Parts: sequence; C-alpha cells; structure tokens
Amino acid sequence: MPPLHTTSHPAPGVLLLQFNRPPVNAFNDDMWTQLGHILHHTSSDPDIRAVVLSSTSDTAFTAGLDLKSQAILTPTADPARKALALHSHLLSFQSAISSLSACRQPVICALHGFALGLAIDIAAACDIRLCASDTKFAISEVNVGLAADIGTLQRLPKVTGNDSKVRELALTGRDFGAKEAEEIGFVSEVVNGGRAQVVAAAIEKAKVIASKSPIAVISTKHILNHARDHTVEQGLQYVAAWNM
Repeated sequence: MPPLHTTSHPAPGVLLLQFNRPPVNAFNDDMWTQLGHILHHTSSDPDIRAVVLSSTSDTAFTAGLDLKSQAILTPTADPARKALALHSHLLSFQSAISSLSACRQPVICALHGFALGLAIDIAAACDIRLCASDTKFAISEVNVGLAADIGTLQRLPKVTGNDSKVRELALTGRDFGAKEAEEIGFVSEVVNGGRAQVVAAAIEKAKVIASKSPIAVISTKHILNHARDHTVEQGLQYVAAWNM
C-alpha cells in the first residue's frame, strides 16, 4: 500500500510534504493521524527550516473528509459511550490539524484543484497560503448536515478579518474560486496554472525563508501566533520578555 503522505527535500532546509491518497486525498483517520506525527517530528528537526504542504494529485489538494471512514461511523449500542468516543475522536483530529500551526517552522500551503471542507481547516492552520488559478474552494460541511469542527470557524474569521464573508461561505456552503479567496485575504497569492506551478512558487518562498536565521524565523512565527491570540499590549509585553 502506498504511503498516505510523501516527503522530499526540493531545496536545502525545505521539506515538501504531500497528501497521497488517490483519487482526491479524502482524509480517513490514518491520514490525519500520520500528518500529526510527521509535523511533530518535523518541528524538532533542526535541518528543516520551512515546510511546503501540497498534494501528489493533479486534480485535488483534498476533497475533505472521507465520510465512509469506518472509524468515524462505527456504531455502538450505548449513546453515552458513542458521544464520549466521538468527542475524543474530534479532539485528536483537531490536535492533528493544529500541529500545522504549532509546528515551529513556517508552513506554506500550496492549494490547487478541489480544496473542499477539511482543506479549509488545513489551509487556515498554515502560515502562508498560495493557490493555483484552478482552485475550487468550499466550506462544504453544511452541505452534508455538519458544522465545520476542525478549525475553519475558529481560524478563518481571524485569517480574513471578514466575519460576514466567512459566515456567508460557511452557512451557504457555496463554491468560491481563487480570485475571491485572494480578495478576502484567505490566500496571499494566486499562481496562474495548476499544481506544478503553485508548488514551484511555494518552494521558492520556502527557499527564501530557509535562507534566513532559523532562530529569527522560529521566533517570528511563535510571536505572531501569540499575538493572534492575545491583546496588542499582551503581545508587546511578551515579545519584550522573549527578546531579553
């Protein structure tokens, strides 16, 4: 069985991490569990200075969660135990995706093709987002009777600074394209083309980051993460203490 993720080093200090579950990289338990483990290991690797996250599929970054995953849908006769198991499952899933934000190195997300549902959770947890001009986005959970529960509703309003737009997209579940994603601040750049072009652009950005002082880069990401979750005054006090 092929690995669910592939890793390579396209440049010194750069890790290219790609989803690899054809045909559309639908996530099952093993896939997100392994992603969390890879990122945990990456975070402690001093030879890696920047990460590019993408997909081996030319048609999809990820189409989201595999709704046929037996681990999620396993029945039980006891509703209370089922609820506790689901709660524990969701917390573990959330932690795995949050490992993108927690990773010490900056993670650049290179989106293309179908980027649906869980794709938004994943991208919102990354540091920098680029997308190919062919990317088709959707916060699609509402279309299958769910509320997005892995990070989109918590991170995307902060990422875009546009609460109204996030609510519209999350409540309607409609598709939106690369141009709109850039307009609302979800991605910082639209790259003309598809997977190959956006991955190449992301690697070039990663090479620039990898050329900088690793202490400065790690510190900058850490302080930005702290500032995101605290007041300006708290952030200023924190960075003053950090740089002492």
